[in-house]
Amino acid sequence: MSKTGRVQRFQEFLREEGYPSTVDAEGDIVFKCEGHTYLILLEENDEQFFRIVFPNFWRIESQEERQQVERAALHATAETKVAKVYPLGDNTWATIELFCPTPEEAKAVFERCLSALRAAVALFVEKMRL
Repeated sequence: MSKTGRVQRFQEFLREEGYPSTVDAEGDIVFKCEGHTYLILLEENDEQFFRIVFPNFWRIESQEERQQVERAALHATAETKVAKVYPLGDNTWATIELFCPTPEEAKAVFERCLSALRAAVALFVEKMRL
């Protein structure tokens, strides 16, 4: 199935679950959950891979803070199943990356993925505030 077809199937699912979505200029799905903006990234050449991303949730203001962000990101990544937290440029992102043979199978774990993503971000923030 093409990326466009998979995007449409994910958008239908999101709509059914109460998450209105749009598609940005790069072809990524943008949706809101609990007041935050998330992305679903799909790849043209890998039908089974998808990413749920919580971008730009912690701005990095200095080199000293970057070191603290890196430590907190490693902690959150190590302590949360499937989630990755990492600095990207002057900001911090969290992602869930999975292989699912079909969009329907991704739907079965979607809410758990969002929960894990929120847990990783919470651990990161907690570590940053120590």
